[in-house]
Amino acid sequence: MWWFQQGLCILPVALVLWTAATFIFAYITAVLLKHVDPLVPYISDTGTVAPERCVFGIMLDISAYLGIATMYVRYKQVQALTVEEESKLHKLNLLGLVLGWISSFGMCIVANFQKTTLFSMHLVGAILTFGVGALYILVQTLVSLCMQPHVHGKSIFWVRLSIGVWTFASIISMFVSSVIMYSSLPGVDVAHKLHWIPGETGYIPHIISTISEWSLALSFVSFFLTYIRDFQVPKLSSSLHSLHHLDQTEYMFKSDYLSHAPNTHLTVKCLLTSP
Repeated sequence: MWWFQQGLCILPVALVLWTAATFIFAYITAVLLKHVDPLVPYISDTGTVAPERCVFGIMLDISAYLGIATMYVRYKQVQALTVEEESKLHKLNLLGLVLGWISSFGMCIVANFQKTTLFSMHLVGAILTFGVGALYILVQTLVSLCMQPHVHGKSIFWVRLSIGVWTFASIISMFVSSVIMYSSLPGVDVAHKLHWIPGETGYIPHIISTISEWSLALSFVSFFLTYIRDFQVPKLSSSLHSLHHLDQTEYMFKSDYLSHAPNTHLTVKCLLTSP
């Protein structure tokens, strides 16, 4: 069995690969058709003009659905590995699921409302995708902190924390540079401006903004890569009813998660069921 066939790690793997393929396909197509400049255009600009916007929309919708499934499995996994007395962790886990699904919904808005067609809705979708998505990363990082060292190792927490810092730094950089860019171009319809000339007014803030957006997207992709090892444990049931039908899986973790005996280990059978 290949590593990506173990448990449910195919979900984050598919999410990462499919999303990356979406961005790459849209970028290559838009550049070849001269719809955008080759030097780091906005991701949205690469999916604005037909025909690439049609495929971009469909592929990004699929990414959103994969994100919903991945976040749900993560929610069920944390729920199964958490004792009932950990009410705060359960609430934090549920908050993460809600934020993640809102972010995925925002991705659907971005995919289907192009910035040159309905900029206000596209902007709302971008805020939901990146803004709420950043909060999802923050919540999941806190969940990892609460679950260490009983379930998660310290290393995965620090990795997720680093990605979270990367995410928020990219958001701040993109926001500040975008404000400067729009301020330096009064009266210009920046939403419909797909080509930029080096040296023109607002060019430097534009480049900083686009680099920040690509950096932000890469940070999101990198975060879901951290789920792969966790997802190698639970196995999808043969039942096709829904994702919450999961086989019984043994999780090994220290018994001091439930008691105060740090020198022994406890094998707990966790059945991931619907709430």
